[in-house]
Amino acid sequence: MKRLWLLFSQTTTILLAAYFVLATLKPQWIGHSPSMAGAVALIEAAPAPTGTTPAGSFRTAAQRASAAVVSINTSKAARRNPNSNDPWFRFFFGDQGSEPQAGLGSGVIVSATGYILTNNHVVEGADEIGVVLNDGRSTRAKIIGTDPDTDLAILKIELDKLPVIVLGNSDSAQVGDQVLAIGNPFGVGQTVTSGIVSALGRNQLGINTFENFIQTDAAINPGNSGGALVDTNGNLLGINTAIYSRSGGNMGIGFAIPVSTAKQVLEGIVKHGQITRGWIGVEPNDLTPELAETFDVKTSQGVIITGVLQNGPAAQAGIHPGDVITKIAGQPVTDVTQLLSQVAELKPGSPARFSIERKNQQLELNVTPGTRPRPRVAPR
Repeated sequence: MKRLWLLFSQTTTILLAAYFVLATLKPQWIGHSPSMAGAVALIEAAPAPTGTTPAGSFRTAAQRASAAVVSINTSKAARRNPNSNDPWFRFFFGDQGSEPQAGLGSGVIVSATGYILTNNHVVEGADEIGVVLNDGRSTRAKIIGTDPDTDLAILKIELDKLPVIVLGNSDSAQVGDQVLAIGNPFGVGQTVTSGIVSALGRNQLGINTFENFIQTDAAINPGNSGGALVDTNGNLLGINTAIYSRSGGNMGIGFAIPVSTAKQVLEGIVKHGQITRGWIGVEPNDLTPELAETFDVKTSQGVIITGVLQNGPAAQAGIHPGDVITKIAGQPVTDVTQLLSQVAELKPGSPARFSIERKNQQLELNVTPGTRPRPRVAPR
């Protein structure tokens, strides 16, 4: 009996040893489920299914938006100096203005009929404008209209089956929201960078007349101008316009024009050929203690008027230098930027109620705004 038990034990030990050797070296010989009590299970890592998006990836948003972002190439003919034919001028200064100028930028297709949003400074003064789509197609573009006050321009191309970006809601954007910047930096080709919304309502930067920028730390470089700032769904939030930089490259402070502003410019130019804004003909200034003392003003809120255009809408309504505008159509006015924006939103020819403070006297005046003249030179 003892011999039988010893034989059984030895046989079992040999079989278990053989099993473990095979399970380790040749698992395919015994199938893919080598599990038994007391044994270490062998687990093979299964490959991720094809087409799945990794966690935290912005792939879908980038793919949705990138197709509608284009590269813009501009050229300007050489401008010869009027004295270039003078031998003495050429002797001292050489041949000037003999080479054409080239420019780079980006744009966003916003209509299946070929309308493209970009920056005015990208196409300003260009003699030829070339557009290259993300799918490789290229064509010429023509300028439909520009708005230097917001640094926006509308182009048009004639191609079929154009990809169109979805317009988002920039008014719902909040600081901390993740965003993507898409454009053609330095002409290297379409590039996508990511960041967050760093600030909202940035103004008084001296970039445009009407400033209400979305600030972001998504990398924006030369060539990105006119490109798209999109949310994590790939919807357009703004048009990338400018950067703060000491070196010419990205330093983590970029600015985009909100899509709400871009839509107004797009509709105005496409439907009416121009942007019509209100204008009253005054020189406004933020109310500082020095100006308050100079004009003997007691209030500390509002915008002080230091100059009034003769026979302009404000002068005809009775506004004088030294008056402080505190409200327009019932809306408080706190600084010059807000004043310009509120006046621009007024409909030319339709009277609006202005609340004025003049030497501690409260006045209500009806001002009929005119049409804001177009700037001769872009502020940039």
